[in-house]
Amino acid sequence: MSRKIANLRWWMIGLVMLGAVLNYLTRSTLGVAAPTVLADLHIGPREYSWITGVFQLGVMLQPLCGYVLDSIGLKYGFALFATAWSLITMAHGLANSWPALMGLRGLLGLAEGSAHPAGMKAVSTWFPARERGLAGGVYNIGASMGSVLAPPLVAWAIIAYNWRAAFVVAGGLGLAWVALWLACYQSPDKHKALSDAERQHIVAGQEAHLEGAGEKPSILKLLARRDFWGIALPRFLADPTWGTLAFWVPLYLTTVRHFDLAQIALFAWLPFVAADLGCLFGPVVVLFLQKRGVSLINARRWAFTLGALMMTGMMFVGSVQSPYAAIALLCLGGFAHQTLSVTVITMSSDLFRRSEVATVAGMAGLFGNLGVLIFSLLIGGLVATIGYSPFFVALGVLDLLGALLLWSLVRDRPAAPAAFPAPAGSPS
Repeated sequence: MSRKIANLRWWMIGLVMLGAVLNYLTRSTLGVAAPTVLADLHIGPREYSWITGVFQLGVMLQPLCGYVLDSIGLKYGFALFATAWSLITMAHGLANSWPALMGLRGLLGLAEGSAHPAGMKAVSTWFPARERGLAGGVYNIGASMGSVLAPPLVAWAIIAYNWRAAFVVAGGLGLAWVALWLACYQSPDKHKALSDAERQHIVAGQEAHLEGAGEKPSILKLLARRDFWGIALPRFLADPTWGTLAFWVPLYLTTVRHFDLAQIALFAWLPFVAADLGCLFGPVVVLFLQKRGVSLINARRWAFTLGALMMTGMMFVGSVQSPYAAIALLCLGGFAHQTLSVTVITMSSDLFRRSEVATVAGMAGLFGNLGVLIFSLLIGGLVATIGYSPFFVALGVLDLLGALLLWSLVRDRPAAPAAFPAPAGSPS
């Protein structure tokens, strides 16, 4: 008889979170290295916007990633995509021109677009309804943590070796995670270390109307649902904040606030630490409201709205005189963004069947990354003439419109069945 592991579901989401850390570390490496890479390869802001834009085009193929994950399963599907993004990241070290770098970024975006669909599929598979928000927050910490690790890692690689070494190191770490994932991950129905009590806890807390694990998702039927647009359109408006923090803030700090590489290493990661806290704050707000009788869907909508209100602080990043005040406002933006982002991303597991979750998350991710693409191209085309300030103002306003759409398009649902009492040691 195999040994059972207590609270195995939290170990599994921790493994997914670690994969997200590596996913966002690899995608953030270019943003941190950008001042050095652009100078070495003689790349201007406009070409850089094309490079980041092609990455977003690749990530916009998330629906394909989600469909693959729903079709062949999370274990081998996620391993396939992670292997691809790790090897492509390492190949960045061979680029000698902006077209070569642009091509690699497009391929990287396609492979890395698997992260959110995979995370949401794991959440919907391993967790009862009342724990999905917290589980979603935990795996989304990986996005922030990967971006936290990128500045010191890239600065170290550039100082000790060169910018090309940073991509080789990041890709190598991704391959190590793939080996760990294949050795440790398994679905709840097959995992030999899952206890009967925890399996019952998971099953009893999931909504019966979201079953249908054997059915293939229908893209056209999903597009016809108001709930889908209620998730996708707020993401279209919200995700440009993350793209700006990851790809443009290091350049902003260098060109406008006159930070050097050492200062970038010291300060550029702080907004992502704040974002980590936002990943947990959003689910805490939802649980707080649920304990006071607010339905799950309404609690998520209120948490998103709170995050949107906090995002208005981003409007002042470009106007404050102190660079440290600007960093503080960027931190507020990171915190607010992840508060609302993790909330709306998690809603795919509240509103759709488990056989559809990864596909829905991928389709919504397409719209989120379309927003990043458009915003990034606008920055690249206009920043030389109008500066960064108007873009920070826009980021402070867009999520308010997203909150309005979330309240208008997503309808409330009956309360989920009462969850089986949590096993000893489970998070409350």
